[in-house]
Amino acid sequence: MPELPEVETTVRGLQKTILGLIIKDVWTDLKTKDSRKHDTVANPKYFSSFKKEVTNKKIKSVERRAKNILINLSNSKTILVHMKMTGHLLFNNKDKFVHVVFNFSNRKYLAFSDMRKFGKITLLNTKTTHDSKHLKDIGPEPLDKTFTYKKLEERLRKKPNGKIKTVLMNQAIVAGIGNIYSDEILWQVGVHPERRVSKIKKTEFQKIFKAMQKILTKSIKFGGDSMSDYINIYGKKGKFQLHHQAYRQTGEKCRKNGCKGFIKRKIINGRSAHFCSIHQK
Repeated sequence: MPELPEVETTVRGLQKTILGLIIKDVWTDLKTKDSRKHDTVANPKYFSSFKKEVTNKKIKSVERRAKNILINLSNSKTILVHMKMTGHLLFNNKDKFVHVVFNFSNRKYLAFSDMRKFGKITLLNTKTTHDSKHLKDIGPEPLDKTFTYKKLEERLRKKPNGKIKTVLMNQAIVAGIGNIYSDEILWQVGVHPERRVSKIKKTEFQKIFKAMQKILTKSIKFGGDSMSDYINIYGKKGKFQLHHQAYRQTGEKCRKNGCKGFIKRKIINGRSAHFCSIHQK
């Protein structure tokens, strides 16, 4: 699933390409009967009203909240896109998994490709978007200027008995971090993914905070991570996967200076974790 850097990369691409454009038409071939998707474009009845609401509306701004893309329109409505497991947005480009297309006034288009069809597109009132059920329970943004290591420690300590990797990935605790970046952060600071939050020292919280900001920023610089199938709006892969120290490095020798360990993989609370057998304690 695309995490904070991949979604941020997508948003920055959209900010350069679709601002000021007017949506002239919307198409989809999705036709679900899943009641859990009743308020998304996958539901034909919902899509009909969605299309009426967004057609002939201008795109005013694009922003990110956690792993969600928010496209704000001139009628005070916001299109929310969550790419989920295999989704990505493509500008003036298509592949065989495209299921939604927004056609613009300049004859270009934005396509939503989603091989597994888990993605979500819905419409919200801009004024109350952040209070909607989709966003209201999400934790603070780790790259926000107001976010400090003390705030991170406070958030993580809400789950004192939780394993640190699991808690880092909890979107209600902190926004945007998943499997990739939790592995990379914990490798960097030498904390075992199964360590209980209550057993983490104050100095380690500081290190986790610094590593989190450094690694997320670095990944954005490299255009995100394409170890799986993420591509940006131009159909190009990111390059952060070339800088992995732990994630999907099972069996590789640990690259930490002086460490003689190897990277191991273990399932923790249903999610895979990659970590060094020696320096992560």
